[in-house]
Amino acid sequence: MTMTTPNPNINTRYSTASIAMHWAMVLLFIAVYVLINLADGFEKGSPQRQAARDWHGMFGLLIFALVWLRIALRVLGTTPALWLEKLTKLGHLALYALMIALPLLGWLLLSARGKPIPFFGLELPALIAPDKPLGRTIKEIHEFGGNLGYFLIGGHAIAALFHHYVLKDNTLLRMTGLTRRT
Repeated sequence: MTMTTPNPNINTRYSTASIAMHWAMVLLFIAVYVLINLADGFEKGSPQRQAARDWHGMFGLLIFALVWLRIALRVLGTTPALWLEKLTKLGHLALYALMIALPLLGWLLLSARGKPIPFFGLELPALIAPDKPLGRTIKEIHEFGGNLGYFLIGGHAIAALFHHYVLKDNTLLRMTGLTRRT
């Protein structure tokens, strides 16, 4: 009887850094969505509404900053073989596009409106000159992308639960840093 050794080229778990980045991004996405919905509950022009919008923008820009680190971890690190599935790749690509495009659109939107772009005590430069009609168009695209994000994030969560409860593989557990007992 011969014993086979595991293939060292196939990783069965995500790196600790990848797991930490994943969950940090989850928390930031929750904060961004909660804050923009919270802002809409306050009276227009109120300090509370502006504060919620400012925090929404700052957390969105933080997502934009961190996604580049996350991409570097993805490129330089190893991921489980699950990444080879085409649908998974497409879903992750869409989520990365969301993490890049939405914050940039938000930055462009504030720039087009001639508003300050706060970032945790700093003020970022405008990317474009003020242009109200362009700002309205950017706002529509940003909001569409945000709504699309609900579906992408929901689909991602459903896929993780499908792997866990239907396929009964370790996909969800690997992203928590845990493994299933055999």
